[in-house]
Amino acid sequence: MSNLPRMGQRIGVFGGAFDPPHQGHVALAKTAIDQLQLDVLRVIPTGQAWHKSRSLTPAVHRLAMARMAFADFPLVVVDPRETQRAGASYTVDTLQELHTEFAGAQLFLILGQDQAQALPTWHRWEEIPRLAIICVATRAGFAGDSVHLDDLPGPLPEFFPLEMPSVPVSATDIRRSVANHQNVTPLVFEPVARYIEQHHLYQTL
Repeated sequence: MSNLPRMGQRIGVFGGAFDPPHQGHVALAKTAIDQLQLDVLRVIPTGQAWHKSRSLTPAVHRLAMARMAFADFPLVVVDPRETQRAGASYTVDTLQELHTEFAGAQLFLILGQDQAQALPTWHRWEEIPRLAIICVATRAGFAGDSVHLDDLPGPLPEFFPLEMPSVPVSATDIRRSVANHQNVTPLVFEPVARYIEQHHLYQTL
């Protein structure tokens, strides 16, 4: 990323369900901050996820867990805007809001590999490259060792790869483990594990 000229503040945008936030999310956040030389990373839990078949855990819990998971990272801001938005939550709307709020800033959209490959299914996805620089990391546990976007239909947006160590954990596996009464502390941070237990989250699949 050193070959990109600095044009104002560098703001990372890292969206997702964070249901729950886990070690993989934090590893990707650290990677993005370091490799993109970000001034701030906005972690944005989704509101109504139009693309998920299951119901998400209520936003109040996901926001609380995200704040715990990223508490030790002064450059991370947990941004609740999508959970406060009525109706379906779309990344393009969030980027437009940030573009207006932080005029002159460079926005960097942080994606895992699976999110990047699903990009053409996103609402008004063609507008996203005009609003943010797309940065792609291979999600831990995703098949393949590198970013492969050549199979995407239509003209491809320019993207920058993020080199990230493998972190073999997924939110789906964590929810399953909790439902099976297994310890998830190695997969999430201890405060998050305590919060899950105290609020009886993910007790059933």
